[in-house]
Amino acid sequence: MAETYKGEFYCVKCKEKREAEGEIAVANGRKMAKGVCPVCGTKLNRILGKA
Repeated sequence: MAETYKGEFYCVKCKEKREAEGEIAVANGRKMAKGVCPVCGTKLNRILGKA
């Protein structure tokens, strides 16, 4: 089972903060949450910290 993050993401297309849920992945030595905007469907990313 993959680790998930639930919280605020910033949607670049809507230009607003949205509540969403996404999976945690490691990219370039940093933990990132990747989700989808519930309003417009754009992919969302949030940097969580060092892995």
